Amino acid sequence: MTRSAADGTVPKGRSRRNFAGSRPVMDDVARLAGVSKQTVSRVLNDHPSVRPETREGVLVAMRTLGYRPSRSARSLASGRTRMLGVISFDAARYGPAAILTAINTAAQEAGYLVSSIALDTADHDTVVAAVDRLSAEGADGVIAIAPQLWVGRALADASLDTPLVVLENGLDDHTELVTGDSRAGARKATEHLLGLGHTTVWHVAGPTGWTSADHRLDGWRSTLEAAGADVPEPLVGDWSADSGYELGRRLAARPDVTAVFVSNDQMALGVLHALHEAGRSVPGDVSVVGYDDIPEAAHLLPPLTTVRTDFAEIGTRSLRLLLDRIDGPGAPAPPESVVPVDLVVRRSSGPAPR
Repeated sequence: MTRSAADGTVPKGRSRRNFAGSRPVMDDVARLAGVSKQTVSRVLNDHPSVRPETREGVLVAMRTLGYRPSRSARSLASGRTRMLGVISFDAARYGPAAILTAINTAAQEAGYLVSSIALDTADHDTVVAAVDRLSAEGADGVIAIAPQLWVGRALADASLDTPLVVLENGLDDHTELVTGDSRAGARKATEHLLGLGHTTVWHVAGPTGWTSADHRLDGWRSTLEAAGADVPEPLVGDWSADSGYELGRRLAARPDVTAVFVSNDQMALGVLHALHEAGRSVPGDVSVVGYDDIPEAAHLLPPLTTVRTDFAEIGTRSLRLLLDRIDGPGAPAPPESVVPVDLVVRRSSGPAPR
């Protein structure tokens, strides 16, 4: 007499392999549990119509046989691949790398795999090709880290029929947007330096056309204008410490420079190097504030005052928004999700010199 799978035993003649000696399949689970293959599929997809005792019997049969449902089987049953796509640009920088890590962690916890495409040098056609590749792979949804304005336009031109969440650049009213509050961060940095008695604040900006750089530039300029302070001509870098060093040498040669707001911490590192090399003390002669709060910022000499962006929250929030859109297609997109920023005051900023 065949014993029920509910007691956790394997019927005579059975093992953790099926009759052919290969890996157990859904048919084996159905026979052992005494149910149809469709019922096993419903259990796998957590369908509410399955009775609790039937569900438990199927789960026991799976454990007894050592059955592991394949991703393709789940895809056929649910119409989903349980795979998400991520398109990133300049992924070697701290911010994008931290966001990618958070997305991968949150996706794994939600039971999804992530297919990432990192574009080092991207043009319009490359972005469209990346979208096409993820569509061909059957991605249930896509997150695009789009730091430049033209990337947003390229994504808008791509034919993507799955939910899309974009970081930095919104495309239209149907696209989810997650971004750090760069304007507020620049305002906090500039107000901090003005509050220390500096008559104005110089700015080392990020590259033109990058959304975060443009927003920080706007926040810096509007804060100076609101305070009635002079607005010096910004110096434009490329996010690298090397560009910060070269621009820092120009700032160090000007005795009227007493405060500098830098659009990211890597460039701030170069500015600190140039000021030290020129014999300008920080913060005695020149105060410096960076942006991002990279892990090394607290260990620079002097420790760097900077604006902290919660990149982990940006990644987690973007993944959560994407899953909400996958589960509820057709719903109107909510307003953009802006992640707050904080000013972290350390020893690189101080009172204006007398």
